[in-house]
Amino acid sequence: MPPAPKNFDAVIVGAGAAGLMCAQAAAARGLRVIVLERSAKPGAKILISGGGRCNFTNEEAGPAAYISANPHFAKSALARYTPHDFMDLLARHGVTWHEKKLGQLFSDAGAGRILEILLAECAANGAEIRTGVAVNKVTQSEDGFLLETGMGQVATKKLVVATGGLSIPKLGATGWAYDIARQFGLPIVTPEPALVPFTFAAGDLALMKPLAGVAVDCRVSIGKAAFRENLLFTHRGLSGPAILQISSYWSPGAAVQIDLLPDMADVESALKAERQAHPKQMLKTWAARQWPERFATAFVDTLVGDTRAGHEPLGGLSFAETTRIATLAKSWMITPTGTEGFAKAEVTRGGVATDGLSSKTMEAKAVPGLHFIGECVDVTGWLGGYNFQWAWASGWAAAEAL
Repeated sequence: MPPAPKNFDAVIVGAGAAGLMCAQAAAARGLRVIVLERSAKPGAKILISGGGRCNFTNEEAGPAAYISANPHFAKSALARYTPHDFMDLLARHGVTWHEKKLGQLFSDAGAGRILEILLAECAANGAEIRTGVAVNKVTQSEDGFLLETGMGQVATKKLVVATGGLSIPKLGATGWAYDIARQFGLPIVTPEPALVPFTFAAGDLALMKPLAGVAVDCRVSIGKAAFRENLLFTHRGLSGPAILQISSYWSPGAAVQIDLLPDMADVESALKAERQAHPKQMLKTWAARQWPERFATAFVDTLVGDTRAGHEPLGGLSFAETTRIATLAKSWMITPTGTEGFAKAEVTRGGVATDGLSSKTMEAKAVPGLHFIGECVDVTGWLGGYNFQWAWASGWAAAEAL
């Protein structure tokens, strides 16, 4: 006879941020919990986050900072497990942190210490973690679920899917969560790369490639979505915090509006005043006071592109030319051809549709005992610790319901 399945109160598939949070919280409630992770080690995305320093949350992590087909879905979990709750967890382990900017909190002890704390909490509460174990098949049973795994059959009343999205496949990302959702009849919002650099056609790249490495403070927008941060020119196109942020709102064919002088409300008036006060000043001289020298030169020579305007003193510019230059500085419209895809995306937009889940428990409405948490759900946060906070909050919410 084949050996009897190993039984657990809850099986969590995926040992990332959401899965580990859920495991330790569920085990703390006295449940017998096991985490199954197909990779050799847990927490791969935690370790690389924030350049190894781990931007573990954001003090401003409210529902407005998340993208979902249901903008209200994240409210319940985020309200019940807040950034301060995770900060309290770190404090209990003697870890301090600092704010870099815009509410972004980074661990003073590095990303590895964040992972150590989660693993320590799992161990202290009795949650078992098994790495290098793939789940090959999931079937529903009378008492819950039966899993065919690399460690044999595993039976459980509660199954939590925490395997993430498709971003950064080199770390082991797969569409397993979506496969399970489809198997049990849950709808999927098409997964797309998010928080990802843009790529461009050859004409635009002629401007961008020579500027690789140059950063410019700007305000980028698509429709009502807007972010004030740096953009970074690359050999492939545009990146940097501002671009990563707005990429989550981009759809193919859409133009991105870039305000290159976000602190100057009326560039046209300022340029005309400069023209009147210093008529012999060259446009390049004015531009070099606004931006890094390499971009200032490119702005005049390539973006303005009018040889006469670029080499005439300001006093020689017509009012129409001045207006055109000012408009370009405040509203540079550029259309990406695409993105650098899941390989460079920090997160996945879309995923398991929230319509099929309970916002309080992350449980599938039509499949009792089946929960989805973290990145695999159609909830995508802004850059800056928001996605980690969703992982903590959704993992905790599911644990409380197991």
